[in-house]
Amino acid sequence: MTTSADQPPATLTPLAERIANLIRANGPISVTDYFALCLADPDYGYYQTREPFGANGDFITAPEISQLFGEMIGVFMVHAWQQHGAPTPVKLVEIGPGRGTMMADMLRVIAKLAPPLFETLEVHLVETSERLRGVQRVTLETYSTKISWHGSFDEVPEGFTLIAANELFDAIPIRQFVQTKTGFRERMVGLDADDALTFTVGIATIDPSLLPGETGRVPDGTIFEYAPARQAVMQTLSERCAPMAARPSSSTTAIWSRASAIRCRRSATMISIRHSPIPAKPT
Repeated sequence: MTTSADQPPATLTPLAERIANLIRANGPISVTDYFALCLADPDYGYYQTREPFGANGDFITAPEISQLFGEMIGVFMVHAWQQHGAPTPVKLVEIGPGRGTMMADMLRVIAKLAPPLFETLEVHLVETSERLRGVQRVTLETYSTKISWHGSFDEVPEGFTLIAANELFDAIPIRQFVQTKTGFRERMVGLDADDALTFTVGIATIDPSLLPGETGRVPDGTIFEYAPARQAVMQTLSERCAPMAARPSSSTTAIWSRASAIRCRRSATMISIRHSPIPAKPT
């Protein structure tokens, strides 16, 4: 984010310039706000302008490696539907559906294993990126009459709901706090002497009850990460699932514990990946 003293400052991208102007006008911004702008700025945000997935993107997720992943989730959805007494109609929701690959694999299996479920199924995709919605329309063209898109989960109609979310929480902004001589202070993004973006420390503190018990002994520079936005998302999902609490079923179950996870470590977990190598397929 910064330039070294013996190099000229790099030319800012349009998004970086927008963030820099915001900082010039109002002072440093939180890591949460920086994170959100980088991913979701309506003009220059990553998911609005880039191809994140696959060989031509920056990273790959399990559904893009093998159809088996989405198919197994589809089997789970059929099982969950049966365990709940095979109700109709059913809303199948995916939050952050990427290119639509996992949903396509799920629907193919559901149609084969449980035709009565498939026939009455309503598919709801929660996607904020118009560009990715376009990709999903192409991938899921076969099922177009079943699919509706929403900008947030709150827009999904009420009713019996099965939810899928793969790596959802990784893309939700976090807050970071840095241990200093005067305690934990919120990590911010500001401008350095060369007018380049840089991390800095603000004055906001954190409720000590949120900190792990061992933080009194951690060295200066230790970074504590907290994700209230993730907790809010998980709370919303939990409230939707509450009427089915006797037999809860959601493919987010395996990562619920990650939704509210907090970390205290020397290095932060927030990273960016560009053109990550694609693993070779097994022979």
